Amino acid sequence: MELSFEHPGEYLFVRRVGADTVTVVDRDFHKSILLTPKEVIEDWTATDASRLTLADVEKIVALEPELVLLGTGERQVFPPGEVMAGFLRRGIGIEAMTNGSAARTYSLLAGEGRRVVAAFILP
Repeated sequence: MELSFEHPGEYLFVRRVGADTVTVVDRDFHKSILLTPKEVIEDWTATDASRLTLADVEKIVALEPELVLLGTGERQVFPPGEVMAGFLRRGIGIEAMTNGSAARTYSLLAGEGRRVVAAFILP
């Protein structure tokens, strides 16, 4: 079986994740971002998953994802139940995980052409 490497040029990809940074393609971000396969939204003000609100849900839902990967930093933190319910009531899946796990999962799903949003919370 022949294997070949395909450079992920058809979507924005995460190159690297650190304790206080996420690198998308070749650009470092030091504040929380929302990432879709086609765009980076830099004005997301979240700094703590446990303090997310329904306003955060609305901002993410506006991107029309089928799945949201909530990267909560170096350790997994779950958002309030009302935030989780805000996605689930709309039929949008949500998973809370570390930023590293969110980056890896995002890369797989974006590479499959899925409508995924990775929400990275940075300190």
